[in-house]
Amino acid sequence: MKPFLRHGPYTGKVQAVILDWAGTTVDYGCRGPVAVFLRAFNLHGISPSEAEAREPMGKEKREHVQTMLCMPRLTECWQTKHGTLPDETAVDMVFNDVQKLMCETLADYAVPVPGCTDAIAALRRQQIKIGSCTGYNRSMMIHLKEKAAALGYQPDAIVTADEVPQGRPWPWMCQMNCMKLGVHPPESVIKVGDTLADVEEGLAAGHWSVGVTRTSNAMGLSLDEAELLPSDELRRREENIGKTFYKAGAHYVLSSIADLPSLIPEINARLARGEHP
Repeated sequence: MKPFLRHGPYTGKVQAVILDWAGTTVDYGCRGPVAVFLRAFNLHGISPSEAEAREPMGKEKREHVQTMLCMPRLTECWQTKHGTLPDETAVDMVFNDVQKLMCETLADYAVPVPGCTDAIAALRRQQIKIGSCTGYNRSMMIHLKEKAAALGYQPDAIVTADEVPQGRPWPWMCQMNCMKLGVHPPESVIKVGDTLADVEEGLAAGHWSVGVTRTSNAMGLSLDEAELLPSDELRRREENIGKTFYKAGAHYVLSSIADLPSLIPEINARLARGEHP
C-alpha cells in the first residue's frame, strides 16, 4: 500500500471505527465501573451517590477518582472522616482499591449490548476495521477482553488510558488506534462512545464523533430496567441525552451501537463530496 499523501480533500470511504467499551459495546448501562467506584469509596468510609460516581465517567480511572474527591460534598465527607482534605495520597489510596476491584469485577460485565456483535459483523463485511479505547488501564482489561471475546466481541485493536500520555478528552488513544490499524486520514474514522468525554475525544482526534444514548452511562439503566420503562419515557430520556451530546459537538447521536452500520452510507456520501468532520 502506498503511503497516504494529502493533495486535496479525502473522498474515500470510512476505513475504521473506534469504539468505547462499557456503555457502548459491552456492559449495558455502564454498571460495572459504577459498582466499583462506590465500593472503593465505601472502603474508606465515604458513600458517594451513583450520580457522583457516574459524572466523570469516560476519563482515565485515577483521574476519575481525583475528580470525585474534588466534588464539594465528597471533599467535605473525606475531611470529616479522615481529618484532612483529600490530597494525592488520598487519590492513590482510593485508586489502588479501584484497580484491584476493577480487575476482579469487570469480567462480570462483559456481555455485549444487544446488536453489538451483529453490527461488528456488518462493519467488517464493508472492510471497516474495529478499534477500541477505554478509561480502563491494561491490567483492568485482561479478564474483560477475554470474556467479551468468548461472548463474540473482539476488536482489532485495544488501547487503554495508561498507554498514552493523557486519557480522554485528549486524542492520543484514538491516534494510537489509527497507528495500530494502519488507518489515515483521521476523517476516515468514526469514534463512538457513551459519554461527553468520548464525544470530545473524537472531536479532538479529527474523527466523526458519535454518541450513543440507550446503553449509556448517562441513561444508567440495565437492559431489564430499560425494557420495563414506558417507551415514551425512554424516548424522552434518550432525546435529552442526545441534546447534551450535540451541544458538546457530536456529529451524530444513535440509540445504540446496533444502529452504527446504517450510518456508514451517509458518512461515505459526505466524504465523497469532500466533507470532513
